[in-house]
Amino acid sequence: MNIPPMQQQGPGVIPQVPQQPGPGTPQQAQQMQPQIQQAQEKFDNISKVKSLIAPLRESLALTLKTAAQTLHQNSLVDVGSLKGVDVPVPRFDRNMEEFYSICDQIELHLKTSIECLAQGAASQRYLSLPVALTRTDPLPNQEGAALTYPQYLATVRSQVGFAKEVHDMLMGAAQNVSSGE
Repeated sequence: MNIPPMQQQGPGVIPQVPQQPGPGTPQQAQQMQPQIQQAQEKFDNISKVKSLIAPLRESLALTLKTAAQTLHQNSLVDVGSLKGVDVPVPRFDRNMEEFYSICDQIELHLKTSIECLAQGAASQRYLSLPVALTRTDPLPNQEGAALTYPQYLATVRSQVGFAKEVHDMLMGAAQNVSSGE
């Protein structure tokens, strides 16, 4: 599919991409489907981690380079061949903070991915019915085949209420045990 270049606008105006008509044939629709999936993958946590690997490498290289420059300059000052700071050396702490910032972002994305996988596994285990996110009305012939999204929300609310009741009972029992001692 050819993507037209963006039209030039005046300063302060948001550039707009010309609209293209929708796919005319089923083959064109099938060709567009992988592109839509690629766009959705950009929002995936693992894709975000992959996109942070290159900046992480650059940041690590810059941090090590700055550390080496600082160490070299300090050694020249210690030997006596350099009296003071003639050449400003980039700040090591800023580069190190940038490196740690990228590491923290990667860690958060990976933790989020792990949590999503755990939620998906728990959903499959405890609610094995599929959920139709696009339907709000149940189909007349398929009563038990899939949950509609509102039915799914009601199920989740009831499960949360049940979990809260169990939590409250356990807290009450723990208080009774602790006050009985």
